[in-house]
Amino acid sequence: MFANLPPVTRGLLIANAVVFLLQWALGGGMLGGVLEQLALWPISGQATGAPPFMPWQVVTYGFMHGNFPHLLFNMLALVMFGAQVEHVWGQRRFLIYYMTCVVGAAIFQLIVGYLTIANGGEAYPTVGASGGIFGLLLAYGMLFPNQRVMLLIPPVPLKARTLVIVYGAVELLLGITGTMPGVAHFAHLGGMLFGWLLIRHWRRRPPARGGRPPRPRMRIVS
Repeated sequence: MFANLPPVTRGLLIANAVVFLLQWALGGGMLGGVLEQLALWPISGQATGAPPFMPWQVVTYGFMHGNFPHLLFNMLALVMFGAQVEHVWGQRRFLIYYMTCVVGAAIFQLIVGYLTIANGGEAYPTVGASGGIFGLLLAYGMLFPNQRVMLLIPPVPLKARTLVIVYGAVELLLGITGTMPGVAHFAHLGGMLFGWLLIRHWRRRPPARGGRPPRPRMRIVS
């Protein structure tokens, strides 16, 4: 199965796995030594004693993960949705889209971090590929809106379009209410928003690859 994945999806899987192994080898946790500088830190966080924000963090944070379940669920979603999107768009467009979502999620999280510190909160790092993954979920829903996707919890089949709407609404609700602290809900929404904007831009210039998108099989997500 791994060998049959399209090249960019496969490369992203390898990159995330390698970085996670480095995290484990150098510190056994989310941060350790030089890896601390790869997480996404708030722009104004240095005033509170946190490591400084550096421009490369808007990309590198997306290849780090807090623990193995965090990595596992993101990589499963990457395989389920990313592979199909890459088959339709091709390698270059898929990679541009994914990284745009990662950077867009970082921008949203930087805004949240700035507001948190401005209101007396503490600076904290953000890691994870979820911004890119939520962008891929949006792309999948727009490419295959009527494709049925089976949720893991609860085991309910939904159309991909409905799944995108539900996930977006839940993330917005959780972000506003703060019901699930420790999760970058607005970063997820940022990944989806930047992905939507890029797709809107591309739809004014149709991709070079023609033909109908393949009809994917039912996907299972958590």
